[in-house]
Amino acid sequence: MKNLSRRARVATGAAAVAVAGAAAFGTASASASAPAASASAASPAVSVAPGATTASTHLTVDAAIRAAQAALDAAEAENQRVTVAVVDRNGNTVVTLRGDGAGPQSYESAERKAFTAVSWNAPTSELAGRLAQTPNLKDIPGTLFLAGGVPVTARNAPIAGIGVAGAPSGASDETYARAGAAALGR
Repeated sequence: MKNLSRRARVATGAAAVAVAGAAAFGTASASASAPAASASAASPAVSVAPGATTASTHLTVDAAIRAAQAALDAAEAENQRVTVAVVDRNGNTVVTLRGDGAGPQSYESAERKAFTAVSWNAPTSELAGRLAQTPNLKDIPGTLFLAGGVPVTARNAPIAGIGVAGAPSGASDETYARAGAAALGR
């Protein structure tokens, strides 16, 4: 049998120790989790009583894309470079369209306007006026109290928000967001 160099013996020994340690750790991990797995397997699923849940309405991805495209088209018809964001009822972004030439700040601003509109179920232009009475509203994370966001409702409940940013004025941004919301009524 060939004699191994000291370096080869150390490397081989270290590898053997690593394999043995991994095997021991795997065995300990498997036995530690085994009782929890068998306990959960033994307990039946819990069924909730009628009336303990609610159903909610959500905007489809296709509808969100249609609304965003309509808002972007309205802005482009006036030669404006904007970003449009549509968020769901929970404020999660469903779609964002960044128009050609839209400024880098417009992406986040559009998402935050959409989030703000759906969170309060009101246009952000209206909410911006509330800052005079409650200036701390602006400190809520993820919000932006500038005109350009509108809520989308179904059965008098907010289901989405559309935010537009990048036009020279918030009023223009809001006009385009409203065009997006109107596209959903067809």
